[in-house]
Amino acid sequence: MPGLLVSLALAVVATVVIWKGSGRFERAAERLSRYYGLPVAVHGAIVVAVGSSFPEISSIAISTVVHDEFSLGVGAIVGSAIFNLLVIPALSALASEDLEATRDVVHKDAQFYVISVLVLFIVFALGATYVPGGTNRAAVLTRPLVVLPLATYVVYVFLHQQDASEHVAAAAPDVDPLREWGRLAVALVVIAVGVEGIVRAALSFGTIFDTPTFLWGLTVIAAGTSLPDAFVSVNAAKNDDDVTSLTNVLGSNTFNLLVAIPVGVLLAGEATIDFLVAIPTMGFLAFATLVFIVFTRTRLELTDPEAYGFLGLYALFLVWMTLETVGVVDTVIGI
Repeated sequence: MPGLLVSLALAVVATVVIWKGSGRFERAAERLSRYYGLPVAVHGAIVVAVGSSFPEISSIAISTVVHDEFSLGVGAIVGSAIFNLLVIPALSALASEDLEATRDVVHKDAQFYVISVLVLFIVFALGATYVPGGTNRAAVLTRPLVVLPLATYVVYVFLHQQDASEHVAAAAPDVDPLREWGRLAVALVVIAVGVEGIVRAALSFGTIFDTPTFLWGLTVIAAGTSLPDAFVSVNAAKNDDDVTSLTNVLGSNTFNLLVAIPVGVLLAGEATIDFLVAIPTMGFLAFATLVFIVFTRTRLELTDPEAYGFLGLYALFLVWMTLETVGVVDTVIGI
């Protein structure tokens, strides 16, 4: 029991550290975006999304390099993607009157995110079937294999660059860019410290409850590292900046799947995931993505009842994972 309490306290403190660092990052990124005259969509989908995804990319880097737990990092990425799609838009919608979407958000960002999920699943499948050592249970990911998702993200950035090519920037505000870049760097260091704490807490939970680390990455680390996305999107929604609120979520998830996981593989040289565990959780992620697209496309807004539906679906996901852990159900082989 003392060990459990210490782990819980560590998780809470680490989450607060991530939250503080993310708040500092958000302010610096907003000032820099205004200074460089970036369009709102680019600010939300790339600048804010990449920065708010730093906890996730830190989690897979720290899990892989420091703790030799690549599966923990992958679980954090997939769990964060589910949290971002279901919880953050719901909180943003409840924080504003109604969260309004645009056709660009649904037809470009959301649909490209579907492509991201498909590309990552293809990479997992190739690692299980074509890479030496891969089996129907163990997917072996290599550096050449993760070039595919990285190249896909380059296409995503290219599309946003093309859309922003005709953007006319407003007059630059009175901002010292060097100071803001310094603040942004400090914020990223603070976030990395918080992520190390929450990774250690998740590893402790796995030892205490004798459960796979993938599960704790899917739940504990995912929720803790998704806080930056939550605060950015909710604050944007409160300020009637619904486009940034939604594009931040989709851009962050796209970055996580196409860049964060490949970075972990590049750092490790080669990594193995449990393919039989990854299949159903990736399947739930695909289902959550379709629900997100349908709800946001309907009247191009997310209403309060739809927001509560998102939260209910996420609660169902947590119940499912809990039942898997205690052995009541066995749909995820290996949990």
